[in-house]
Amino acid sequence: MQGLGIAFGIGFVTGLRSMTACAALTQAAARGGTRAGWVPSGPVARDLTAAAALAEMAGDKMPFAPDRRILPSFAARLVIGAAGGGALAGPKASPISGALAGVTGAVAGTLLGRATRGGSTRSTAGLARGLTEDALAAGLALALVRRAERPDPELRAPRSPIAGA
Repeated sequence: MQGLGIAFGIGFVTGLRSMTACAALTQAAARGGTRAGWVPSGPVARDLTAAAALAEMAGDKMPFAPDRRILPSFAARLVIGAAGGGALAGPKASPISGALAGVTGAVAGTLLGRATRGGSTRSTAGLARGLTEDALAAGLALALVRRAERPDPELRAPRSPIAGA
């Protein structure tokens, strides 16, 4: 069970804001905090995922934004949660255990986020709940990136061949 808290956490962020989790993964990779060499870590990747996270936060407030529980959205959150959990699992946890913790976190974040938020941002209260969810996702992602840093060089993943991408 040790080292799965961060994996669950990135999954939870994925359930709230999937692109925020992707941005957190690229930041963690840039700091040497992932165990997966396939996570891009270069400045272009970090800028693109940060822009995607901001766009998702803005788009989420639109009245036409789809429900996060529809099959394509939910499935994408599970995949991102699994990938993030596997990449950020602690050194004593297997990548498979990390992936499962990430999926569990993604399910929890998706369902709890939707239940807490409600279905509409058309009211002032709905907008406030959406902005609160944005802040929670971003704050949790930042905390997870900081915790994922691994000072031991042997625990760091090899640099991605597209690290500058």
